[in-house]
Amino acid sequence: MRNIFLFIRRYRTFFTFLTLQVVALWFLFSYNNFHRAKFLGIANEMTGRINTQYNKVEDYFTLKAENQRLHRFNDSLLNLMPRNFMQRDTSMKMTQDSVSYDTPGNYRRYLSRPATVVYNTINEQKNYIQINRGASQGIKDNMAVVGSDGSAVGVVVNVSANFSQVMSLLHVQNSVSASLKKTGEFGTAEWDGKDPRYITLKRIPKTEEVKKGDTVLTSPVSFNFPPGYMVGTVSDIKLDNTTGMYLLKIKTAANFYNLQQVHVIENIEYEEQRKLNAETKKKIEQVKKTPR
Repeated sequence: MRNIFLFIRRYRTFFTFLTLQVVALWFLFSYNNFHRAKFLGIANEMTGRINTQYNKVEDYFTLKAENQRLHRFNDSLLNLMPRNFMQRDTSMKMTQDSVSYDTPGNYRRYLSRPATVVYNTINEQKNYIQINRGASQGIKDNMAVVGSDGSAVGVVVNVSANFSQVMSLLHVQNSVSASLKKTGEFGTAEWDGKDPRYITLKRIPKTEEVKKGDTVLTSPVSFNFPPGYMVGTVSDIKLDNTTGMYLLKIKTAANFYNLQQVHVIENIEYEEQRKLNAETKKKIEQVKKTPR
């Protein structure tokens, strides 16, 4: 306490000047309209700038909650997209489906669920992504995973109660059926284990007209992915002389360096398709073994 009094006594002249200066400014701004208007303008400007900076800081700390709300909203919109619905063919002849997706008689084939990435690798030969949804949330093996922007990411290969392991597109043993948006011709997209920004699209005939920048989408012949999701764009075009087909270098639409929010897409008819495919192969093998 004694030190405080000594400090005040030592600087009493400065404190007296400061007090008188405040009083003088108060009289100036209180009884002079011009100076008061100027002071209020400067005060409002400073207050506005301080509030702006404060709001930026506050927005930063609420980004996580805002992203989660936006992700849930995007997921609800994703479930309403026409590609998730099909129409049963009850006629005896083949007709082109021109019925809109919300017409009675259409059925849901794909169902989307939101998830958050909790683990991700990009520098291995066999990269995996772990998400915070598992069997308790309805996730199963072989479900497709797309990014929050609708880009193909990978396929679920293992699940626990509350988490799932996703085989990334950046996995040398993973392959995705993909097609050229312009022509509809489809091939197989694979990763060569080198650059995480690019994958390779194989089995595209050289008779197809392909240009750099062409869009590559998931194809209609995939059991996992619904058709029409973005795989990437053509970055380089080469011809494989051994097969006579193109080897297309595709820049991935998904940014695997910064993967945070994803959607897990279930093909509701996957088991029926898988079972039919397996039974067909078995039946053909039995026919081959049957003596004629």
